[in-house]
Order: sequence, then structure tokens, then C-alpha cells
Amino acid sequence: MTDPNSSISPSIQSQAQDSGSSHQHPISTSSHPQRDPTVNVGDHSSSHGASRGEPATAASTAAELASLTISLRSALRQFPDFPSPGILFEDIMPIFANPTTHTSLIRALELHVLQAFGGSKPDIVVGLDARGFLFGPSLALRLNAGFVPVRKRGKLPGPTETASYKKEYGEDFFQLQSDAIKTGQKVLIVDDIIATGGSAYAAGSLVKTLGGSLMGYVFILELDFLKGRDLLDAPVYTLLSSQESALSSS
Repeated sequence: MTDPNSSISPSIQSQAQDSGSSHQHPISTSSHPQRDPTVNVGDHSSSHGASRGEPATAASTAAELASLTISLRSALRQFPDFPSPGILFEDIMPIFANPTTHTSLIRALELHVLQAFGGSKPDIVVGLDARGFLFGPSLALRLNAGFVPVRKRGKLPGPTETASYKKEYGEDFFQLQSDAIKTGQKVLIVDDIIATGGSAYAAGSLVKTLGGSLMGYVFILELDFLKGRDLLDAPVYTLLSSQESALSSS
């Protein structure tokens, strides 16, 4: 899970080779469709799609995705003020406890990715430690892509690349194995939620250090009011609706 209290440190450390750097580009998303009017991920109305003359297959896909997201949203549990005041914690674990909703999640993410990127598929899906591991491998299989884990420092054997990111009470580190991504491979980064965006940015920096082409980021949920997407340097998409503001204090 992307740490709600983390922020990125731009320093990238290498245990095998000198690391690279990146710069920011415009960001788009399904939850903010006005940022990229060419992407129709946020349009879940099959009749609206048909009225614009879109192919029936596109309209039916949009309808399927809309139905899936409704069922997934209803499966979530909410816990106010966790892990800190103002946060409405959306518990995704009930989705995985039921094989029907688990299957629906993977299908919805597959459709979401294909719509967001115009049918283009990644070569590699990178999942963030640790909740990105829950659905990243299954999504990679559906997209006929490889899966690569980003792990906390000290968890991966062999030569690794390291990126640091700041948290509320200190610094943490992500690592990728140095041979995990080949130069030019298209990479999609996934995690359960984006908060401040620090750990996701660190993962993106590692992908670029290894020569990968970062397609974008896909999250199930977003804490929109923390503006983590503004830190990221590739298109950002969220499957379900986001928390747009902090909870009011009682």
C-alpha cells in the first residue's frame, strides 16, 4: 500500500550501477477525465457511448466495467480516522475473501487498463509492497505480461537498485532486482491506493533507472485531497471513486 504519510525523496541509490532520474509530465486519470479528454475510462454509460457513434463493443465494455465497479464498491468496508484523523480507510480485503468479487476485481482492472491506454498492454506489471502483490500477478496474467515486485530494502536477493522516499517519521526504501526489467519494456505500476504518492514515485524512478518505459500508474482507490497524483510523472488512473476531502473533525 502506498504509505498515507510518505513523501518522495528524489535521491536514487544504486547497489549495482549508477541510477537515473526523471522529470514530470502531464497527468491524466479516470477520476479526473477533464485532464485527458481522449480517455473514456470515466464514461461508464453504454447508451452515452452509443449516442456518440462508438462501436457497440466499446459501449458494452463500458457497461460491463460500470457494473463491476458498482459491485466492487459495495464490497468495501469503511473505517473512519484510520490510520490517522481525516482518513476514511477503505478496506479492500472483503473483495479477496469472496471468489466472485475477487474475479470481478481482476476483470475490472483488465478492462480499465485496456480502456485507459487505448488497448496497449504492458510488458511488465510492477506491484508495490505489499498490497500490490494481492492483485498484480493476476492482472499481469490477464494482460499476458510479466510481474515484478517492488520490495522494501533487504527483501530481495542479488544486485538491486534502491530508491528512497520520506515518511512522516523518517525515511524508507524500495528496491528492484537489477535484471527485473529490460531496456525499452513497457511497464505499468499498480497498488491498492495512492495517498501522498511518495512510494509510487520511488517505484517509477526505479523502473526508469532500469531502462523501462513507464506507461502509467493504476490504483484501486485514491485519497484525492492529499494530491499524490501531482507528484507522479506518468498518467494516473484509479478504478473506484476517490476520497476528495478529509473527514470533518467532530
